Amino acid sequence: MLNKRENEGSVSPDSTARNQYLFRTLSCIAAAATLYTTAADSLNWTIYGYALFMLVYPGISYQVTKAFETQLKNSVQWFNAADAALIGGALTLIDFSLLPTIMFVALVQFNALVAGGGIKWRNDNIAFVAGIATMTLFHEPVLTFTNDLAISKAALIGITSYFCIYGLFMHDAVRRERENSKVFKEEHIALQRNNYKLSKYISPQIHQQIMSGRDVRLGTQRKKLTVFFSDLKEFSTLAEELEAEPLTELLNTYLTEMSQIAQRYEGTIDKFIGDAVMVFFGDPESDGAKMDAMKAVGMAIAMRKHLRKLQKQWRLQGVSKPLEMRIGINTGYCTVGNFGTESRMDYTVLGTEVNLASRLEAAAQPGQILVSHTTYALIKDRIMCRKVGQIEVKGFSQAVTVYEAMDWRKNLGGNKSFIEQYADGFSLHMDLDELKPKDRAEALKALESAAEHLRHKG
Repeated sequence: MLNKRENEGSVSPDSTARNQYLFRTLSCIAAAATLYTTAADSLNWTIYGYALFMLVYPGISYQVTKAFETQLKNSVQWFNAADAALIGGALTLIDFSLLPTIMFVALVQFNALVAGGGIKWRNDNIAFVAGIATMTLFHEPVLTFTNDLAISKAALIGITSYFCIYGLFMHDAVRRERENSKVFKEEHIALQRNNYKLSKYISPQIHQQIMSGRDVRLGTQRKKLTVFFSDLKEFSTLAEELEAEPLTELLNTYLTEMSQIAQRYEGTIDKFIGDAVMVFFGDPESDGAKMDAMKAVGMAIAMRKHLRKLQKQWRLQGVSKPLEMRIGINTGYCTVGNFGTESRMDYTVLGTEVNLASRLEAAAQPGQILVSHTTYALIKDRIMCRKVGQIEVKGFSQAVTVYEAMDWRKNLGGNKSFIEQYADGFSLHMDLDELKPKDRAEALKALESAAEHLRHKG
């Protein structure tokens, strides 16, 4: 499709020269026929010679234009001006017979405006007047403005033919342009579709660089980032029990829901490794280390909360084994950028601080969010944390102080908006932030009814 558009839509120098030759030949034949009709009753060798030159002139201009293809635009403009000058000379030789003069003047104006607008119109009219002035040196026109039918007939037939053929040519050009526009639109839609598909397989940063037109090159930089790791406890065991199709559906649902939360908190999703998720904050855009850390831990709390909804959904689908998230978060200077080769690269983060976030995730208990001391110092004023203590971390010579992120301080105590409780035969999940006002009365009735049943059964 692309080749088709290029072949039909592009205008080669050779086709431009041919088009110029065609319409120049038509106008020159009309002028030569008008001159010949004027001199038919007398042997005016000036007119005959001028008419002969106008017949050979299109061929000369075509060969010159072909020879100077590298300067096609300039040569076309020069010959268009020469056309106007020659027509001015021809009108002088026919003593400005009224109808031919009107028609040829209209032709000069039309060609000038179509070919180049105001500047071209000015230049061609200067050439037209110059042609008249030059020819008066060889022939003094008798300004009778006669309307000889024979002379007018030749001009009328010639100019009418010119405009008819030009109209057919433009109709064909418009048709080709419509076809090219349709092809271009189809290609644009296909490109957008492929771009959307491709964006799922490459990092947002590389995708953004490609779409901006910048070269994607190997290169890194040091930035202070907050790195998030999570996985699902007991997922490997579940993978051995479930068939491939329900397992794939469960995992894709989980990753889709978690990705939407990550995007809501403006995190950069680095990669998925099975059920594990890696997200970082602070690149390509950063709101400052404190806010980046706040977003990362806020995202972790939102993910843990949302997992409760998914657990309820999975239990209804027959998944009895509860899947719990383990989350590790750390803040520090990392190396971020394009790693790999010129033919295959990945936008990711590397460094000791990344490794620590991964180790914290591995050390976390199911449902636990472990954060490093650096992250804790940035979030402690808004997020309630509990000191876990020091733990030995593989790859680190000294023990690392870690904290467990509990919840936003505003959600604790009397202002708590999220309540959950699970036991055999009992399941309660209530999120006041998402409970609509119109549903609160029904929820209250359900709770009162459940409490009444519990009291009577007790």
